Amino acid sequence: MKNKITFLFAFLLLAATTVKAQETIKLYQGKAPGSENWTQKEAEMYSDLFKTEVVYNVTDPTLIVYQVPKGVKNTGTAIVIAPGGGFQSLSINREGKELAEILSKKGITTFVLKYRLNKTETNDPAREMMDKLKDRAAFEKNSLATIQLAAQDGKNALNYVRANASKYGIDTKKVGIIGFSAGSTVAMETVLDNKPEQLPDFVANIYGGPRPELLSVPAPDKKIPMFVCAASDDQLKLAPRSIQMYNKWLDAGQTVELHMYSKGGHGFGTGKQNLPVDSWETRFEEWLSLEGFLAK
Repeated sequence: MKNKITFLFAFLLLAATTVKAQETIKLYQGKAPGSENWTQKEAEMYSDLFKTEVVYNVTDPTLIVYQVPKGVKNTGTAIVIAPGGGFQSLSINREGKELAEILSKKGITTFVLKYRLNKTETNDPAREMMDKLKDRAAFEKNSLATIQLAAQDGKNALNYVRANASKYGIDTKKVGIIGFSAGSTVAMETVLDNKPEQLPDFVANIYGGPRPELLSVPAPDKKIPMFVCAASDDQLKLAPRSIQMYNKWLDAGQTVELHMYSKGGHGFGTGKQNLPVDSWETRFEEWLSLEGFLAK
């Protein structure tokens, strides 16, 4: 009988801390400025190439909100999560929702950002992106207009979080952003090409970095701690950009922490490979605690 009661208590405790998205917020009233004439339809699929779910043809940017569950202490910290996918799709689970659930259980209000993407002409956005990357220079040039729109979505996401801080129990001085791959480009745009009053309070750059022309832009005067994480065997050869951002922050006297794993590849996110890189989320939580974002 005692074992049954113990099991029931544990089940109820788990249920009480289960995290689900509470709402989805549109970032713009009506059509998003700059893409008013886009007609592609947003869709989601399981990518055999990426081994996870992806969203593509996003024209209406939104935030998926994960509030701190009942029974968990609210730290007052908020994080916007920008998934990656080469501006062709969004790795919505492995680089978005799964991390949102993890961080929400730590007392952080999280917002998964679905930002605008290049139009997908096929029914397989991941493979379409990989084909386009065979000419990376052309792909990056053709994606520039979309990147600028996605960057605006990132900035507006931070604005929304601060404007609605009281609704979610958020401290307006503890609002950060984390980006994966292309999402890192979005995140770094909010840091390197933004109004001083709209800058995030911290940033995490996961196997990505800003578009090349922003690498020479000075770090902001505002102190913005940065967490950088990547793998040396990144198939897209983006590890050097992570090192560049680390050096930029270090040279500017900014607080920065770097984790460069020997193996892990590109796009590891919350996936598990039985490698040391699997623990990067724990390192990120430790960094958040060190910087005061996991304390009330």
